[in-house]
Amino acid sequence: QVQLVESGGGLVQAGGSLRLSCAAASQFVFEIKTWGWYRQAPGKQRELVALMRDGLNTNYADSVKGRFTISRGNAKNTMYLQMNSLKPEDTAVYYCAADVMSMRYWGQGTQVTVSS
Repeated sequence: QVQLVESGGGLVQAGGSLRLSCAAASQFVFEIKTWGWYRQAPGKQRELVALMRDGLNTNYADSVKGRFTISRGNAKNTMYLQMNSLKPEDTAVYYCAADVMSMRYWGQGTQVTVSS
């Protein structure tokens, strides 16, 4: 089993910044091939926000390009989502995801609320 734990969510004013963290843990040695951040607003479908493959190649939803950055931490079992110039429409529960040995694991989610 691989456990993912998100942190860093909270309430921020429009134009502000937050950094979300995701830490992966397991009793076994593992390698994460793909990291992802997803979000889901009330009444909406879960959508992909950012993706990192092979620890380097990244892709972003058009709505966050130029504002959000996904990156791997100094420890290879951690990754971050830096969110700048936040907008009210960014309000959602954010989930991290990781692919390990062909299995998809999800974090519990962290709430991000952006006030106008």
